[in-house]
Amino acid sequence: MSMGDRLRQLRLERHLSQEEVARQVGITRSAYSHYEINNRHPVYETLIKLAHYFNVSLDYIIGGAGAKRPEHPAEPQEHKILELFKSMDQEQRQQSIGLLLGIVEGERKKPVRSVAKSKG
Repeated sequence: MSMGDRLRQLRLERHLSQEEVARQVGITRSAYSHYEINNRHPVYETLIKLAHYFNVSLDYIIGGAGAKRPEHPAEPQEHKILELFKSMDQEQRQQSIGLLLGIVEGERKKPVRSVAKSKG
C-alpha cells in the first residue's frame, strides 16, 4: 500500500473531507489531494502533523514496517475538543476540566431511571 493510499484510508475511516484534513494540518486541499494520489510527497513537518492528527506512527504513514498505534482512532470531535483546549489559557483549562469532571461525576451519581412506562 502506498503512502497516498494510507492517507486516503485514514481519512475515510474517520469520515473526513480532504478540506478538513488539510485545514487541520495547515496545507491546501489541493496539496493534500496530491498526497493521496501520490503525485507529491509531504515535507517532513507535514508528515509529523498528519501522523499526529490521525494518531498513527510516521512509520505507518510512509509504509514502513510499523503498524497503526494500538489505541482507538481519535474521532473528529476529539480533535475539535483538543484544538479548543489548546487555545485556552491556564485558567480556562482548569475551569473546563472542572466542568467536565462535574458532568461525568454527575452522570455516575444519577439514579437509573426505568425505561418502561407505567400503565395507568
